Amino acid sequence: MEIVIPNAASLGVFAAAGILLLLTPGPAVLYIVARSVEQGRVAGLASVCGIATGTLVHVLAAALGLSALLASSALAFAVVKYAGAGYLIYIGIRRILSRAEAPAAELELPRRSLGRLYRDGFVVNLLNPKTALFFLAFLPQFVNPARGAVAFQIAFLGLMFALMGMTSDALYAMAAGTAGRWVKRNSHYLRWERYVTGGVFIGLGVTAAFAGNGRK
Repeated sequence: MEIVIPNAASLGVFAAAGILLLLTPGPAVLYIVARSVEQGRVAGLASVCGIATGTLVHVLAAALGLSALLASSALAFAVVKYAGAGYLIYIGIRRILSRAEAPAAELELPRRSLGRLYRDGFVVNLLNPKTALFFLAFLPQFVNPARGAVAFQIAFLGLMFALMGMTSDALYAMAAGTAGRWVKRNSHYLRWERYVTGGVFIGLGVTAAFAGNGRK
């Protein structure tokens, strides 16, 4: 396979967008925090590894599927790209309009072995259709088909995001014994968080929609 990665400008924007998304915790992070508080940091890290492994499967599926789509029709790829931008805007609007998550402290999570925690994290993320849709919508926005090797570009971006996500999740797991309890119980934080998360998704979708396919 030809080794081609997006240009530096695209990688910079991708990294910035990824960091903004990862700094606004969602249900998976709250689950990791709850596990870490309930069973300790090691249990939280086991859950992180399972979730990251499921993410890699979605990245591989996105790389193969979008590459095959481009090979059959550049127009179809462009349609998917713009549809993805619209989906990101939709996610943002829904997040803003949604009610705050119930505090994770109210969850009663049964104690599990580390192997079971890893498996649970993997299965939950693997079978989550929203994760698959997110990668199909998010990754093409930073791919330039004119550079070639679309599958490798998508895989590279996906691996980069997975690594960033695993790092941020691990930090949440390590900090869960202290700040994690506050994050879980603070309803004001949860209300504030959904506006930030929604705004990030909407901004990303709008930017992608107006960026165009041919720009580098």
